[in-house]
Amino acid sequence: MHIQEELSQRHVLSLTVSNEAGILARIAGLFTARGYNIDSLTVADITDDHAISRITIVTSGPPKVIDQIIAQLDRLVPVHKVTDLTEAGPFVERELALVKVAGVGEDRIEALRLADVFRAKVVDTTIGSFIFELTGTTEKVDNFVALMRQIGLVEVGRTGVVGLMRGKEAN
Repeated sequence: MHIQEELSQRHVLSLTVSNEAGILARIAGLFTARGYNIDSLTVADITDDHAISRITIVTSGPPKVIDQIIAQLDRLVPVHKVTDLTEAGPFVERELALVKVAGVGEDRIEALRLADVFRAKVVDTTIGSFIFELTGTTEKVDNFVALMRQIGLVEVGRTGVVGLMRGKEAN
């Protein structure tokens, strides 16, 4: 008997939910109880009256597991809509990172040169360190962090992924 292993794919899920106490814990609990992993999670209030929030979740799994996750999220009462941005069509995703790098002399010059290539902005500087602000895809942030690790990476803070469908329609 040959068992075929399904390929795991990265998916960006966008949820609109009622802004109620405990909703984030319920969603995280759904993932935890079923052994699903959350790679990135962001939450933001999206209406003037603070009634609705958007939750963006990055997770990975084979298609059947992703379909199951979406179905289970759809069943939660305060969830208004679940969109798999990865499957729904063209979308834009971004992540913001603050990256602290220590260095003097040539390391300092190289850090500034790489920051320029990645279009990272210096938001704080001391004699021995920089804090860079970088916005881009997860891959871009990962690559910048990897290069800074070779120079003198001190620490990184990341927002997690946010994403929206392209075009004039809301998702």
